[in-house]
Amino acid sequence: MARNTISRSLHDVGLAAWFGGTLANAVALNPAAGAVDDPHDAGAVANTGWDRWTPVNAAAIGAHVVGSVGQLAAHSGRATRQQGVGEMVAVKTGLTVAALGVTAYARQLGRTVSERTDVPAEAGTQPSASTPADVAAAQKRLAALQWVVPALTGALLVVSSYAGEQQRASEQARGIRQRLVG
Repeated sequence: MARNTISRSLHDVGLAAWFGGTLANAVALNPAAGAVDDPHDAGAVANTGWDRWTPVNAAAIGAHVVGSVGQLAAHSGRATRQQGVGEMVAVKTGLTVAALGVTAYARQLGRTVSERTDVPAEAGTQPSASTPADVAAAQKRLAALQWVVPALTGALLVVSSYAGEQQRASEQARGIRQRLVG
């Protein structure tokens, strides 16, 4: 039981930080970088913020993944016995893989932007007319991806909440009964 509590905590805290941090950076940091007086400073401001967030985000993602694996191990029997649990696990796994993939791609693009801190920009994900082409292309992709990661991790939060409801004793009994009856 203690392992499951630790796994659930790692899962939940990691997911909350992954979701909240990326959403906050998209809502606040990237646009705020455009409030500087010199357009050459916009990229530096956004890059400094994202570079500081990256190790925290990596730890959050790691905690979430470790917690997810622990929960899968703790509840693997329910996935086969309780109707609906296997489907929920598949959806949750798919969302996790998608969120990991988008996050990794966004980080790769972020490195392209971060390597060139002195380039002018309108904001963190908004190039100016004088932004070099490679950085501008990365910023344009990041402008969309900055919303995809919170959307996917937000969906994971919703599915995780539903999964928690499936763990209630009454739901387990109902799900097992439905599986047996057909």
